[in-house]
Amino acid sequence: MSEGITRDSSKPRRRRLWVGIASALLVAVVFLLFWTEDTANVTRSDTAAPAQVVTVLEVPSAKAVASVSAFAELRPRWDAEIRAAVSGRIINVNDAALVGERVEAGALLFSIEKTPYETSLAAAELNLEQARLSLVHAKNDAALAREEAELLNVSEPNELVLRLPQLRIAERTVASARAQLENARRQLSDTDVTAPFSGIVTKRMASLGQTVAVGEPLIHLSDDRQYELVVELSEADWALLEHPIAGQSVRLFQRAGTLLGKARIRQGGGYLDQQTRQPRIFLDIADPSDGVVAGDFVRVEFIGRTIANTLTIPEAALTRAGYIWMVDADDLLVRMEPEILFRADGEITIQAPKGLGPWRIAATPLASFLPGLRVAPQAPTAIASRDHLAKRQADITSNR
Repeated sequence: MSEGITRDSSKPRRRRLWVGIASALLVAVVFLLFWTEDTANVTRSDTAAPAQVVTVLEVPSAKAVASVSAFAELRPRWDAEIRAAVSGRIINVNDAALVGERVEAGALLFSIEKTPYETSLAAAELNLEQARLSLVHAKNDAALAREEAELLNVSEPNELVLRLPQLRIAERTVASARAQLENARRQLSDTDVTAPFSGIVTKRMASLGQTVAVGEPLIHLSDDRQYELVVELSEADWALLEHPIAGQSVRLFQRAGTLLGKARIRQGGGYLDQQTRQPRIFLDIADPSDGVVAGDFVRVEFIGRTIANTLTIPEAALTRAGYIWMVDADDLLVRMEPEILFRADGEITIQAPKGLGPWRIAATPLASFLPGLRVAPQAPTAIASRDHLAKRQADITSNR
């Protein structure tokens, strides 16, 4: 009995012993951490941190000739599906009707069997001769009737006595026969299907020996000598153009930037597109260069009006949020949301802020920029001196 009591009382003592040992180890570990922790030596200094170095661009205000660019699809002026004007069997397919061939206006493409139309032409010629003979008889009868009335002293003879209705019918018969003859000749000529304009055969739908009906498609022909463009501009870009715009010349560029040539503005404005609500400009290319291909998207550059008091800066100076950073006379950063007038050749032209220039623009805005932050501007680089701008504007004006 006493042994059981002794065993039960020894368990709490062992538990307290282990708790004490764990507590002692915890205290030792905490003391060791504080003892081994590195300490930083903080030295107070009254010297201010050096200002951040910022590359600035010194930009004076100047006049600028607006440049507006837009993309448009090159379309052939004439693009048609040539259909049969007469029915019959195709007896000849010219090489010019093969897909991919370049044909001149008037080139023979197909020949349709002519025999039925030659027969119709002969019948129409015979009908005309008979109508002419009937007209001669009618004129002779009318003349005899008038002489007879004069011999009989008939006063004011009526038309029936003078056989005038028969004469008018004979004249109308000749006119009808002549029109039928012209129609027969036209149908006979339509058996030779020719190209209505110069272009490229893009598709052929008829073959040798095939019988075609009136209106059945034969080939698809696209013009390769004259192209047209339809450009849509925003209201802001439309306001930058010099009006009236009809007759002005514009430059065309490939998407890679290669100059293709020039186009002439045929007409512009007058109404808004029903879907985009933007004004449309119609352009013609009468003499395309070798690189112009129908269906390609090209960049159209319009030369607009002259705008005073502007700044031209690189696009890199504009942040993603649409701000530019300026450095004032005290070397403090100033954030400004510019009024962008247009973009051209990797540069943006903005309305110059009020005040005297030149303005110092941060060339590469950083995320660490804050309004009022003092910076150390590098030696300004005059990238837009008046001489430079004058030369650039002269180049633009020469391309009008």
